[in-house]
Amino acid sequence: MSRVDTAGQTDRQALRSVLDERAGRYLARQICWVFTIEGLETYILVPRDPTDFDLLIEAVRPDPGRHDVDVVIGLRGSNAPPDRCNGLMVPIVAFDQLYSFDRDTLISAIPRPQDQPEDKFQATAAELFDRIGQVADNAGATDEHRALNYLAVRYHAIYTRAAQSHAAEATLSEVEVRRSRLSGARNIVDVIFSYTHRRNDTTERYFVRVDVTEEFPFLVTKLSPFYER
Repeated sequence: MSRVDTAGQTDRQALRSVLDERAGRYLARQICWVFTIEGLETYILVPRDPTDFDLLIEAVRPDPGRHDVDVVIGLRGSNAPPDRCNGLMVPIVAFDQLYSFDRDTLISAIPRPQDQPEDKFQATAAELFDRIGQVADNAGATDEHRALNYLAVRYHAIYTRAAQSHAAEATLSEVEVRRSRLSGARNIVDVIFSYTHRRNDTTERYFVRVDVTEEFPFLVTKLSPFYER
């Protein structure tokens, strides 16, 4: 790091300063890039395209915050061998896309219904986003988690529905993911959101279908009322 002036910087700030310099880019190829979830070392990341080391560098925030979010889309392989990353034997993910942002930036970009006050809508959206992220053992490895994570960052209708339900004095009581009846050659799941009225305990349910067959999930049907059959 002697080529870069890092006086007064924190360790993370110094690391980012060095990696930002062209002369220090070779270090990005030597670093073991570990993806942590809730503080646990979960995956080792490697770019499928060598030019995507820039995405890893951008994920090194000089001043990290507790609402920072990194979304990784890639293919999970086998566990790392013992001689790699100081013996850290977790799955290696070869990624195609890596998005780094903070939660508030995402929420600010969600279209807000005109009848919803901005502060209340953002509070509702933040709560729903956090709840999806805290689904038990959500490491993005199962079809259930991949569908939920896709909706959290790509489908604003679930936030609109949550805000409308809160305005009607209903609370999100359950988020459930089931294999869809439409599954056959494709792997399709139904994501069901249940809202229970705070006064009379009646429950309304809404669902959206997501295709998780391949690396990139996509929407099959839009959010609509759900009826048990």
